[in-house]
Amino acid sequence: MKITVCGVDLAKEVFQFHGVNAAGKVEKRIQLRRGKVMEFFANMAPCLIGMEACGSAHYWARQLQSLGHTVKLIAPQFVKPYVKTNKHDAADAEAICEAVQRPSMRFVPIKNIEQQAILAVHTARAGFVKQRTAQANQIRGLLAEFGLIVPKGLALLKERVPTLLDEAKDELPGAFRQTILELLDHLNVLDKRVKQFELEIQNWHRSNSMSQRLEKIPGIGPITASALVAAIGNAKHFANGRQLAAWLGLVPKQHSTGGRTNLLGISKRGDTYLRTLLIHGARAVIRHAANKIKQDWLHSLLSRRHKNIAAVALANKNARTVWALLAHDREFRVDYAAA
Repeated sequence: MKITVCGVDLAKEVFQFHGVNAAGKVEKRIQLRRGKVMEFFANMAPCLIGMEACGSAHYWARQLQSLGHTVKLIAPQFVKPYVKTNKHDAADAEAICEAVQRPSMRFVPIKNIEQQAILAVHTARAGFVKQRTAQANQIRGLLAEFGLIVPKGLALLKERVPTLLDEAKDELPGAFRQTILELLDHLNVLDKRVKQFELEIQNWHRSNSMSQRLEKIPGIGPITASALVAAIGNAKHFANGRQLAAWLGLVPKQHSTGGRTNLLGISKRGDTYLRTLLIHGARAVIRHAANKIKQDWLHSLLSRRHKNIAAVALANKNARTVWALLAHDREFRVDYAAA
């Protein structure tokens, strides 16, 4: 009998293959070197291939799909329950093969090259932002050791550090002053890199109609909109807006039993980067809404709950709005009311 379903445990160099036939009997277990993977699958009849959604998974999924195979990606936490014994490559491949056949299994949509490219820009930008923040905090900490305090804010740091060094030049050693100036130069370089990546994101945003559509939602700007479009892809993979919000970790975590429902804080599952962008955007809306007199859903929520809770609630609402716009190909309307 021919192989109809197989599981592949991805790695850098040695891949583990586990294939079964239509009756569920094991047909082949084999290790594949990276350079032999495409040749091996090119000589196989089209079948269902399961892989964990890990590094290089989307690349291999696209490559194997080009050979006529059906490829499905599974989140690693959904594969773990099917590992029967100690963890090793053969057991992992068998578990993947078993998990991909489950009718209720949830799969990760396969990203195309354009999605991965813009997400790479977002990742690079986030890394430089983290380095910039760390560098700014280091400069503040070193200055504080000499009694020089700089207010919060990157702009104030760049503006006031040279002035502070000039004012205290008679009290500070030359080596320390030179060190701070070099660190400040490094901070400016990091800031320049961040702005370059933001410009690339802006350019991609202007060329993508879906991203421009999401930008109209209060609390979502070009960076958040482009990240959402690239990460979500086809919104119809989600049945409704709540599924998208749950995928982002914005819904309550449950610990219910015996018919008693117990809702905890947000689950924080899914993409931390997207969730952070949505919540920070919601905070900006709340800060702006404080100056308005109009009584709406947000003002009513702020009147009885803490701002942090309101920010997560608004981020949850925005995530559902994002799904509605992408799944139904609609434009955002402030005065929209469901039938």
